[in-house]
Amino acid sequence: MRVMDVVNQTKAAMRASEVFGTPYEKNGVTIIPAARIAGGAGGGGDQQEPQAGGVGFGVSARPVGAFVIKGGEVSWQPSLDLNRVILMGQLVGIVALLTVRAAIKAWAKRRT
Repeated sequence: MRVMDVVNQTKAAMRASEVFGTPYEKNGVTIIPAARIAGGAGGGGDQQEPQAGGVGFGVSARPVGAFVIKGGEVSWQPSLDLNRVILMGQLVGIVALLTVRAAIKAWAKRRT
């Protein structure tokens, strides 16, 4: 596969129509899902030996929310990434425990 073929496939995977999902309607409410898409492509090789090179690309998509159309009004409803919320809670908990531990050690050292 040539490098330009990979670049063209990457551009096709990251076009604007992939960011917004297919709108659907239920009970008079239209929902248009949206995602964040990121990606890249790269390759390399040897001009004397064309078969010695390689190419590749990657695409990542993550839901970010949806536009909700109800009664002529449009609103944005962000998505909730529960994994990120849990990770941040764990990090805050670890920092809090380390802070309490340091405070107790300092308090104990002052008492002696």
